[in-house]
Amino acid sequence: MINNSLIVKSNAVIDASYRLTLNEQRLILLCISQIKKGADVSEKTLFSIKASEFSEAFNIPLKTAYRELQAVADRLYDRSATIYNPDPDNPSITQLKTRWISSIMYIGDGQLSLGFAAHMIPYISMLEGRFTRYSLDAITGMSSTYGMRFYELMKKWQTETGTTKFNYEIELERLKEILDLKGKYQAIKDFKKYVLEPAIKDINNCTDLTANYAQRKTGRRVTHLSFNFSTDEQIKIRLEGGSTGKIRINNSYIEKHARPGESYEQAGKRLKEEVKKQTE
Repeated sequence: MINNSLIVKSNAVIDASYRLTLNEQRLILLCISQIKKGADVSEKTLFSIKASEFSEAFNIPLKTAYRELQAVADRLYDRSATIYNPDPDNPSITQLKTRWISSIMYIGDGQLSLGFAAHMIPYISMLEGRFTRYSLDAITGMSSTYGMRFYELMKKWQTETGTTKFNYEIELERLKEILDLKGKYQAIKDFKKYVLEPAIKDINNCTDLTANYAQRKTGRRVTHLSFNFSTDEQIKIRLEGGSTGKIRINNSYIEKHARPGESYEQAGKRLKEEVKKQTE
């Protein structure tokens, strides 16, 4: 299934400055999930997406997927990303601005094919630098535009440290630069209301991470945000009506649902497998 696919992105792209809508990010991730390890990817390599696949992967009504897919691709064609220090061997290059895609083919009947831009390919095909990996299924239930960006940043920070529990502090202005929000949301209350808090709520409700944040002031102004996050023991499930939720497979849950004669380990393994089947 599509949802079991692996997303692999260069850390340089995760740290890049760009702003994409929720569905634009979804379309890019569906394309990236098709890239196999060791595959030779070029501008001529096309990634085909059907409206039915888009609908199934992100639980979007099929009619909406048909309507949105072409519009999303059209907008994506004009989107770009700014990658900082793109070539470690040539530090004189401080920025690289590149489009995400270079071509779109409309096939009809709710299907299209995309080709990535030449300068973007090394960063999404494991040819350049360090990479962060996560399952597409981990983010399919997300509904916040910025939630996916924060999720990828946290996964990158985890990858860099090799730990599942982590605290990371970042300058507020640097974070806005990554999110392509420089000069916007000057009041911290607005940034928290429209960007930060919806993203953290989305991560906690829909992904394999649990996260919270704190702020640090320099003088009277908030200048830094500190994120505490960890990979939790919850398993995401599909609820009635198409929304997503989590079940925490903890001691009390296992004890409550264990079968007669099962050991704690046996019951825990069985329950996790049963719950995971609900996402397949």
